[in-house]
Amino acid sequence: MQDTNSQTPYEERDHIDLLLDDDLRAFRRDVRAYLRDAVPEETRNRIDRGYAPTKSEIADFLAKLAARGWTAPAWPVEYGGTGWTQLQRMVFSSELARNAAPGIPPFGVSMIGPVLYTFGTQAQKDKYLPGILSGEDFWCQGFSEPGSGSDLASLRTKAEDKGGHYLLNGQKIWTSKAHYADRIFLLARTDEAPRRQGGISMFVLDMDTPGIVVKPIVAIDMNHSLNEVFFEDVKIPADGLVGERGKGWDYAKFLLGNERTGITNVGRCRRQVERLKRLARTDLIPGVDLSKDSAFLRDLARVEADLTALEISEIRILSQGKNGPSAMTGPSVLKLASAQIQQTLAELIVSTLGHYAAGRGAEFIEAFDDLGGLPTDFVDGALNEYLFGRSVSIYGGTNQIQRDILARAALETRP
Repeated sequence: MQDTNSQTPYEERDHIDLLLDDDLRAFRRDVRAYLRDAVPEETRNRIDRGYAPTKSEIADFLAKLAARGWTAPAWPVEYGGTGWTQLQRMVFSSELARNAAPGIPPFGVSMIGPVLYTFGTQAQKDKYLPGILSGEDFWCQGFSEPGSGSDLASLRTKAEDKGGHYLLNGQKIWTSKAHYADRIFLLARTDEAPRRQGGISMFVLDMDTPGIVVKPIVAIDMNHSLNEVFFEDVKIPADGLVGERGKGWDYAKFLLGNERTGITNVGRCRRQVERLKRLARTDLIPGVDLSKDSAFLRDLARVEADLTALEISEIRILSQGKNGPSAMTGPSVLKLASAQIQQTLAELIVSTLGHYAAGRGAEFIEAFDDLGGLPTDFVDGALNEYLFGRSVSIYGGTNQIQRDILARAALETRP
């Protein structure tokens, strides 16, 4: 059976080059060339088919990035950042996805890392930042609870001040990668306050601390990524408190602002568009030429146009800087548009594949080996990506929340 993953050439020049200056074009070529060698072909093929990278694949890739100092491009230089501009970071993030690289786990680099170097003590910076930069420490996020997802301020997990330590009791849910994380950052209620957002504090602690129990949640795509995490009389050392007691809500807003940047995943979307174009050239259904099918071409053209608009919008918003006119609403615009595009692409691939999309794994591929050599990257994993992709419109702030932010901003600016 033919596997066409290795036959996915990306032209050195494309429409994005028209939006970049000479320095950014050269930077993009350097990053692309490095990633082609840094990502093993087997890893690239698995990720390209829609499967999540394994922990070992991520660790190996992070070690390579760390050797070049590329693990945390957005961090200040004094803490190990690259000193790149926002547009350079956008290009780098896009090329990671465009080359089907394992990616950089966001929990350490994009979430708790910036919180620690901004609000943490020097001891916390010395203890935690090096492991994040090297890729040796994997983190998970303990925010959501049963009944406290989008309404995070209603969380009930408590951390009682016992003098030399805090005693933690409660439960977190939908905790991604908790089953192999080394450390966790979480929110817990330390005090009662008039406003629900008050009295919440942020903590960091090791996942092997006694009293922590992790139970798997197998998602609809049949993968184990999510977990329940239970805390029973867990002792958090006093130095596990991040910043000031009762300021956890402020730190969480700061953290979520970082989570929502770089969430467009335009590189992966562009790769999916290329995948659809190759699918149209495949003799999937005898007698049906998708490259001449008006409905297929219309849907593909529409989503490709939306993707190009998203790429241009991201460049424009990032070019304005953190204090630009789109600083408040830009992340919501990008996140909302990206979620819709990612889900549309996954739906288009699955609907185009029809019953072939239902297969996954080597046994299924072998069973269809006599049907004309259907490329494995069109079959194995397509349904996984579609099913997991339903969560794109939920994590990082639901689509409804993004629309509410945009509506409030529009109403507040009306004369």
